[in-house]
Amino acid sequence: MAERRAFAQKISRTVAAEVRKQIAGQYGGSPQLFKNLNVGATTSNTVPLTEAVEPVDFEEYLITHPPIVESGPLRDLIEFPPDDIEVIHTPRECRTVAQAVPEEGDTDAHVRDCVRSYTEDWAIVNRKYHKLGTGFNPNTLDKQKERQKGLPKQVFEADEMPDNSSYQDDQDDLKRRSMSIDDTPRGSWACSIFDLKNSLPDALLPHLLDRAPNEEIDRHNEEHRKAHRHREVFALHPALDEEEPIERHCVPEVPKEHLGQRLLVKCLSLKFEIEIEPIFASLALYDVKEKKKISENFFFDLNSEQTKGMLRGHTQTAAISTLARSAIFSITYPSQDVFLVIKLEKVLQQGDIGECAEPYMVFKESDAAKNKEKLEKLRGQSEQFCQRLGRYRMPFAWTAIHLMNIVNSAGSLERDTELEMSLSERKGSWSERRNSSIMGRRSLERTTSGDESCSLTGFRPATLTITNFFKQEGDRLSDEDLYKFLADMRRPSSVLRRLRPITAQLKLDISPAPENPHYCLTPDLQQVKPYPDSRVRPTREILEFPARDVYVPNTKYRTLAFCRRH
Repeated sequence: MAERRAFAQKISRTVAAEVRKQIAGQYGGSPQLFKNLNVGATTSNTVPLTEAVEPVDFEEYLITHPPIVESGPLRDLIEFPPDDIEVIHTPRECRTVAQAVPEEGDTDAHVRDCVRSYTEDWAIVNRKYHKLGTGFNPNTLDKQKERQKGLPKQVFEADEMPDNSSYQDDQDDLKRRSMSIDDTPRGSWACSIFDLKNSLPDALLPHLLDRAPNEEIDRHNEEHRKAHRHREVFALHPALDEEEPIERHCVPEVPKEHLGQRLLVKCLSLKFEIEIEPIFASLALYDVKEKKKISENFFFDLNSEQTKGMLRGHTQTAAISTLARSAIFSITYPSQDVFLVIKLEKVLQQGDIGECAEPYMVFKESDAAKNKEKLEKLRGQSEQFCQRLGRYRMPFAWTAIHLMNIVNSAGSLERDTELEMSLSERKGSWSERRNSSIMGRRSLERTTSGDESCSLTGFRPATLTITNFFKQEGDRLSDEDLYKFLADMRRPSSVLRRLRPITAQLKLDISPAPENPHYCLTPDLQQVKPYPDSRVRPTREILEFPARDVYVPNTKYRTLAFCRRH
């Protein structure tokens, strides 16, 4: 066997497969651990794979390592002012008699914290010096001119324009001085001596060679700099262009519950030619342009006590909130396209809607004595349906009021008005009648749709008498059909003429809502201050569904569990 050389004796005879097997047995065969082993082998201080590294406490690090700031006259510009931030706790305003939040009880801690966010006082952070910045106090051109009043105007040699007359005088003077040495060439030694003798001496610098300590010189220079200095030096910087994108900071207001322009609607009476069964009504606002329903339904009951007795077997003790006949609607985006839609319902009964509504279109109040037997028969049938199906409803009729027509007409009159709204079968348009000392008629002026501002706060209260309703066609009036009918009400159209009218009389009072109405309930039935007596018939605030987004924080706890009937 041949003898191995010296360098070959130092080479390891370990096979690569044996090395891989050894490493795999030690680290479980994980290629990631093997990779970490190779990376860690290159460093002197390795971290064990099973030991977790504690993260750095950032707050503690800032406390133990404060920023190094050299003491000097500009230190105040670097450090944060210690008295800049001021925290004030302001009590939260509550419109209702009691807080509308659930009782804490055994709820989760996170839920309790969320509930407290609706009841705790406001913590207002005031920054005293932010108002001095351009973000809160923009440096406009007008403020620049105001600040520059009284400042001396500084004129530099580079900014001066040479005066032709003075320049010519200087040239003539120079010629007179050089008259005696015309034969002396310019640039020669003799000419320089002559110019030096005729030049004016510069002003002497006093105390130029006097010895003075450096501190005294610095103090003297500082006094000179402070003399006649403007108190707002940085504010004298030219104002930025308004077209440039600059973030403007404004002090926010304390958050509060959002309320749009509020309208008070009082339901006074509802009468038909015949009275054989209970009729139930509801109000809601619709925006035709946005094609949205912008309020929840307000259900009200104007039936007599005798008629209500037909449902005695299906009605329990009525809550005080169900007796409301007045509603306050909130409209954030009032426009010419808002309609007040009134829908009527009756107790579910056998037969088609047309058959159920036929007696209201055939019988008249003047013929009650003549048709007494027929009316008694219809009343008996209605009592049977009320006993069997008193809990169920079916659509009956509907109508709508163009809200801005009422506002514009009432605002143009000198006193409270009474308007009678009816559908003219020939013209298909709305008409108005004012009952006053002199009876007269005039048609409502149609308003055109546009972006003009609409206000619901300045018109005079008006009493409306609606004398016509449209019979419900089909089992259900779809939203698409309703928007189409509402759009046709604003222009002459043959669509409405095809709808069969039902004669009735509904009286409403429409007026701007007072700022603090008495006996008012929120949409979640909380009593609004002031509420002196809980036994008085209340006024309901109707929850708004804005046609467009309203960017305000939700600061009030509200239960959004809506039911079909309150």
